[in-house]
Order: sequence, then C-alpha cells, then structure tokens
Amino acid sequence: MSEPVVKTAPGAPGPLLALLKRLHFYVGLLVGPFLLVAALSGVLYALTPQLENQLYDQALHTASRGPALSLATQVAAAQAAVGPTARVAALRPAPNEGDTTRVMFNQPGLGASANRAIFIDPVTAQVRGDLPVYGTSGVLPLRTWIDQFHRGLLLGEVGRLYSELAASWLWVAALGGVALWVAQRRRKASALRRWHATTGLWLLVGLLFFSATGLTWSQWAGGNIGVLRGWWGWSTPSVSTELGQPMTMNMPMDEHAQHHGMKMAALPVLTDLALFDQVLASARAADIRSPKVEIAPPAAAGKAWTVTEIDRRWPTHVDAAAIDPGSLKVVSTVRFADYPLAAKLTRWGIDAHMGALFGVANQVVLVVFASGLAVMVVWGYVLWWRRRPILVIGKTRPQGLVAACRALSPAQRIGVLAVAIALGLALPVLGGSLVLFVAWDALAGRTRSQWAPIEERY
Repeated sequence: MSEPVVKTAPGAPGPLLALLKRLHFYVGLLVGPFLLVAALSGVLYALTPQLENQLYDQALHTASRGPALSLATQVAAAQAAVGPTARVAALRPAPNEGDTTRVMFNQPGLGASANRAIFIDPVTAQVRGDLPVYGTSGVLPLRTWIDQFHRGLLLGEVGRLYSELAASWLWVAALGGVALWVAQRRRKASALRRWHATTGLWLLVGLLFFSATGLTWSQWAGGNIGVLRGWWGWSTPSVSTELGQPMTMNMPMDEHAQHHGMKMAALPVLTDLALFDQVLASARAADIRSPKVEIAPPAAAGKAWTVTEIDRRWPTHVDAAAIDPGSLKVVSTVRFADYPLAAKLTRWGIDAHMGALFGVANQVVLVVFASGLAVMVVWGYVLWWRRRPILVIGKTRPQGLVAACRALSPAQRIGVLAVAIALGLALPVLGGSLVLFVAWDALAGRTRSQWAPIEERY
C-alpha cells in the first residue's frame, strides 16, 4: 500500500516549520507545568540567603566582639553539647566578626546526606544554635526543603525526572521559539503573541544557560555529561588525601556537592582538638586565604586533613590543601587557577545557576530570568486557550507531528530521525518523552473528530 499523501493548505508553513511548530506546542502544553514549577521554586531558592539570615539569625550571628577563642576550644564546646562520642565531620570557622563558627557532626538518624550542626560563638564559646544541615555545603533546613523541592518535588530520586524533563526541553522550546519567530515575524500577530515572542528573545541566553547547567546535575543526562568530561579530561581536580602522594593530584571532584548530599564515611572520634588550629595554620601558610573555609578531618586513619575555600561569591576562592596531621606539612594542593578551562566554566556555571557567583547581583539576575520564564509559560497557556481546538465538522484539523513528518522529503525525514535518535541517546528523558509525544499524537489523530482552532470560526 502506498503511503498517504499529506496535502498542505495554501499559505500553510513548510513541513519542517510545521513540525517545529507542533513540537513547540507539545513542549509548552505538556512540559510547561514542570517548567513553571522549576522557575518558581528557583526564584525561592535564589532568595534563600536573605531568608535564612533572618530566620536563623540567632544561630548564624552573635553580638559578641573581641578576640576569638581557639578552634579547639570552640570544637570542645560543640562536642559537649552533642556528647563525647560524636564524630566531627567538618568545621567552618567564623568568617567575619559577628558570625558564628559551625561545627558539623555525623549523627545516626539524620540520613547519609545530613549532619548535625552546632553554632558556636567564637568569642564566648556559647552554643548559639543546633540545626540539621544537608550535603557537603551544609545548607540549612529552609534551603534544604526548597532545594529538594526544586530538584525532585520532595519525591527523592524518582522526582528528579521532573527537573530533568524541564531542563531537557527548555533549550528546545527556546530555540524553537526563536526559529518560529524568524519564520513568521512578518505575519500579523496579536499583542500577547508579540509579547510572548519578544520576552522569549530577551530571555534566550538565560534560558539556554538554565537548561545547560541544569542538565549537568540531572540523573541521566548529567551522567552522560560526566562521562564525556572525564573522557576529554575536563573533570574538576581535587586534593588527594593519600599521605606520601605528590603535591598535586588531578582527581575528579563533584562540583555539585554544594547542591546535593553526599554519603559521609564513618569518622574517628577526635582526641587532639588542637589539630584544627594547627591544620588551619598550615593551610594559611600554603596560601589558602579566603576567610570562608571548611576544615575536614580525615575519613579514615592514615589520611590527610583538608582545608577548602568555600566562598562561591568569588570563583577563584575554591582552592584546597591537604595536610598531614603528623608533620603538619601540605601534601596536596589544588588551585582554581590551574583548573582546566572546562572545569572553570563548569564551576562558574553551577555557582551562577545557584545564585552564589556574585552575591546579590547574581540573585537579582536569577530572579528576573526565572520570573520571565514563569510569565512565558503562563502566556503560552493563555495563547493556547484562546486558540484551543473546538469541534468543527468539515474543517481541516491542524497538522500533527506524524502528519508533519509524512510531509517531509525522504532526506528531511532521515535528518530529523538522526537528530532525534542522537538527542534521545544523549538526553534519555527527552528521548523517552518525545516517544510519548509521538504516540499521543498518533493516537489523537486516529480517535478525535475533525476540529479547528477557535479563530477559524470567524
């Protein structure tokens, strides 16, 4: 049986444009809700530093002024609050006058990605707060909740499919919208459609950025990106905690550690708390200069301590050093200046996505772009509602994905299929959802009555 011929109405867009238009419609209609949730929760996440400063002011700040006590004394005060058998996971000395020192402990029952943080007044050693913190970055409860909602709707690993779906299709929707605007810019359009298109053009760079950086820590596409970066030697280096190793090691590091939890190894109970002061002094002598640092005891006997700069506002403040606790000598260092270019771009991109790169300025940019994306989604639904399909006997219904593919030339079909397969392999969630789009489109084409857009009635 010969293949049915798809006739194109006079003035209708070309087959490739018709296919892109239908795909853009499906992305907006079916992926739009996920994009909206990601955008609004992203706005909340960008505002969490100010919210946390207010909500947890008691724990984060102190009115005490004067010389700080030794780190050993501060850790001892925190240890007294949690019990002598508690294991110190990390210590963050007070970075500025009026800030508290954060001592993080491993505690059963909080989960593999959470620690118990005791906030100590560095001047008086008074306990100012006792809060659970999440991940290696030690985010506080409010940001933890918003972060987990933004990443997975509080549904764990299964929920991460939603954010990967949104990130996978966002760049397609953005670039597809630009292509449609270029192809149809001479056509008369409603004011709302013009606003939708113009806003999309202004937001294009930011939307592509959100999509690319979001995919780097997604479950499936992120794994493929990690393999690619490892293959090309683009992984971010980290210090080696092996004693007796060379001074620098190019061991891969998880750049997303500050955005998700990592399993913490069982740590030995420290008996010589003076090592905190001594290790920090050695790191300072090795040019670890940022006031915001994290000191981590070794995860096992015979390993080195680490001191890591954690000031994400300045991308150069992420140097790290490993210290031999016996000799107090630096055994490994990693400098941001020595990162491969791809690793630097990844570091900048992730920190900018989280609103940490340049402080308040970064937060404002994020809020503007995320709010713009939310408005774009809402406008898209308004446009669809105004043009929603209605039952009209005798009218030709708009061309679907399957019909648009049939209208392509053989060479175009091969090209479209090759691109779809390549994208599906690289971005599995995009590929799987595209199969569902096509299946739904084919089923709808067989079962629904003839219908037409609402404006065709007039």
